[in-house]
Amino acid sequence: MNKPKVVVTRKWPAEVEAQLSALYDVQLNESDIPMTADELKQAMQTADALLPTVTDSITADILSIEDKRVKIIGNFGVGYNNIDIHTAKAQGLVVTNTPHVLTDCTADIAMLLLLMSARRAPEGERLILNQEWTGWKPTQLIGHKVTGKTLGLIGFGRIAQAMAKKAHHGFGMKILFYAPSSPPQNIINDLQAIRCDSIEELLSEANFVSLHCPGGEATRHLINEKRLKLMRPSAHLINTARGDVVDSKALIKALKEGWIAGAGLDVFEGEPHIDPGFLDLNNVSLLPHLGSATEETRVAMGNRVLANISAFFAGEEPKDRVV
Repeated sequence: MNKPKVVVTRKWPAEVEAQLSALYDVQLNESDIPMTADELKQAMQTADALLPTVTDSITADILSIEDKRVKIIGNFGVGYNNIDIHTAKAQGLVVTNTPHVLTDCTADIAMLLLLMSARRAPEGERLILNQEWTGWKPTQLIGHKVTGKTLGLIGFGRIAQAMAKKAHHGFGMKILFYAPSSPPQNIINDLQAIRCDSIEELLSEANFVSLHCPGGEATRHLINEKRLKLMRPSAHLINTARGDVVDSKALIKALKEGWIAGAGLDVFEGEPHIDPGFLDLNNVSLLPHLGSATEETRVAMGNRVLANISAFFAGEEPKDRVV
């Protein structure tokens, strides 16, 4: 019996690629150059499974290609707004993602950005790298204390809860959150968390605001100029969720004009292209989408994709099916 044909759009951890090669007729991407729309269309016509990443735009045009062979799209990532889900469903395609395995590592990055922004770490590093540091001064790079301050979380899923746990138990931070649905009471009790009735209430009370909501049209520019003006002048905004949740132009304006003290960003609108306005600012900490970038997490993500497509080809329901 012929092995199913699988196309992997980007380079994956070697351990996972080895397993794919043993189990399937697999086409790997050794160059790690993103596939073009035409290449993705060809993959849809020649493979049984397409394994994209969150940076591959799987559009309606690609999904609707004639003479499709692909039956399952195993997305490497917890988010799947890179895929036109409505079209995938209409085309009868199965779509899976990789939830749960990147929770702690993404929460770690959120805390890293919070600390970097609060203590002005990028500015300090640049002083040393540019050989401009002349020694300790009583008023040099005065930042904001983190311990005991108030952290507001917009969205309160697994990653937000993991960050809240680190912040509350590790730094004694007071936890506020806003979410459409309430989490289990034992989680609220453990964190002594307070649920806000609105985003506006949270923004006005928190010293640090961290975003943990999904991307997509419903949350696009959730943080806009009007809402940034509600934040304290000493507050910091952290985004490890999705770039389009924040209006980049409005955030740049807020940082330039001092509406807020700083920001820490691991995701951006239109990434890998970053609004050049961010590059001229001293009060923003920038990371290149490192949320899940640990060896353990990326291997676990790959294994999750493997489990999903293995179940599908065995005629079983994939554990992480989203469509």
